[in-house]
Amino acid sequence: MLASASSYEAQCRAFRWRIPAEYNIGVDVLDRHADATPQHTAIIHDLGDGGAEHWSFERLRADSNRLANAFAGLGLQRGDRVGLLLSQRPETVVAHTAVYRLGGIAVPLFTLFGPDALAYRLGDCGARVLVTDAACAETVAALRERLPALETVIVVGGDAPAGMHAWRTLLDGASAAFTPVTTRAEDPAVIIYTSGTTGQPKGALHAHRVLLGHLPGVEQPHEGFPQPGDCFWTPADWAWIGGLLDVLLPSLHHGVPVVAHRARRFDPEAAFALIARHGVRNAFLPPTALKLMRQVPDAAERFGRHLRSVGSGGESLGSELLDWGRETLGVTINEFYGQTECNLIVANRAGLMPLRPGSMGRAVPGHRVAVIDEAGNELPAGEVGAIAVHAPDPVMFLGYWNRSEATTEKFRGEWLVTGDTGCVDEDGYFRFVGRDDDVITSAGYRIGPGEVEDCLMHHPSVAMAAVVGSPDPLRTQVVKAFVVPAEGVTGDEALAESIRQFVRERLAAHEYPREVEFVAELPMTTTGKIIRRELREREQRRKGGG
Repeated sequence: MLASASSYEAQCRAFRWRIPAEYNIGVDVLDRHADATPQHTAIIHDLGDGGAEHWSFERLRADSNRLANAFAGLGLQRGDRVGLLLSQRPETVVAHTAVYRLGGIAVPLFTLFGPDALAYRLGDCGARVLVTDAACAETVAALRERLPALETVIVVGGDAPAGMHAWRTLLDGASAAFTPVTTRAEDPAVIIYTSGTTGQPKGALHAHRVLLGHLPGVEQPHEGFPQPGDCFWTPADWAWIGGLLDVLLPSLHHGVPVVAHRARRFDPEAAFALIARHGVRNAFLPPTALKLMRQVPDAAERFGRHLRSVGSGGESLGSELLDWGRETLGVTINEFYGQTECNLIVANRAGLMPLRPGSMGRAVPGHRVAVIDEAGNELPAGEVGAIAVHAPDPVMFLGYWNRSEATTEKFRGEWLVTGDTGCVDEDGYFRFVGRDDDVITSAGYRIGPGEVEDCLMHHPSVAMAAVVGSPDPLRTQVVKAFVVPAEGVTGDEALAESIRQFVRERLAAHEYPREVEFVAELPMTTTGKIIRRELREREQRRKGGG
């Protein structure tokens, strides 16, 4: 039985931030647990062959201390940047915490980045040290001449190529005793690069307090996390804020085990099997992952129901996915919202407040979120404007690395503007309309692509869909749908007409896709978001600039 909405309101009234003046992420996530319950499992490393390796908090702390001593021996100093080109594995936790304990700045990097993407990020942040694995060492070796600031490369697993250091050799020669430096909560700790869907990626610099700032936003969609027996997993890479600060570090803060598993591509059946194998109770599953898992037949019967909570963010979920989650996963999928610069600020929590179709939830306690106009004024309920967060806020970034002008442009007065448009109802429920440049203007109507895409996903012949505005001389833009047909379905004009009528009947005449193009796949970021910009640009080229 759901609690009344007043429970949420009482929670907000009672909430107080407790951010100490001195705080260090690496100390927080390891030392309390290593002292109190040294053998408690922190990381369950799924080896991909049915086996797993359990790493305790004490083992992580010992290796973290060894690596911090090794870093110091290599000349790493407070404030130096350390690139971490590592997948989901225990050594990633060791590397992160060692950097924090030494007072450095961690720069997580995605192992599937190509050489240009890596070179740009490592060069932009001026990383002095890079920790990577054997699979990426050859790519890194070819980049060394382009990265004059990069002095040291440490390779995890196997032998290190010439000019690089072997992880195990470094750690075996270092002491397991290390006194962490004293850092303030406001001191920089991590640079996470934005997805780069527009222009070059920017490095969002976060302070140590960012972990404490995330905790209420993790608790909300995960129904009072942590609870006894919780165990967390996400397919989102730990190089992204969703994997690192929505799952990994908050779980370790609370002493909750995290499943680590490296997969070069998401396999929905393997995901169900992993959840069952390790008794995963909490999962962050991006919308694309959920859509793929929905296609697995008889999943509940074959794999059972193990999850206590599922959170999802990045794209709005439709009612069909929510219904599937209740039926197959046995839980209500709670949507949440945020971005790299200011994450987990809005969320649903089915056990605390009624869910409203089309809403991504209410402001997480501790955060002041509003919809504002161009002048930075809060808009009344129902009006569409920019979704914004009031500063200061513990989860808010310090700024873009070496881009003060871009940081200034991110704010309207004391409001950080997310770059998304939306509206809020009288009870504080936020509805996402779209990115500022994703909103379609057609014959005077402003159309959010998410609503149309949700409708398209209800069509039985549609596997995936993306909607953009296509230039039109009469209407300014018309709605165009790029559709991946369901398996075994042929995309032809008959299906296109069926799709048009399907949307027209379920939404409105001005929202149906006047144009439908069938494609084999959609352009996606590495975090699973559809890159609508690429589709818009394709349309502009096709129509000669519109």
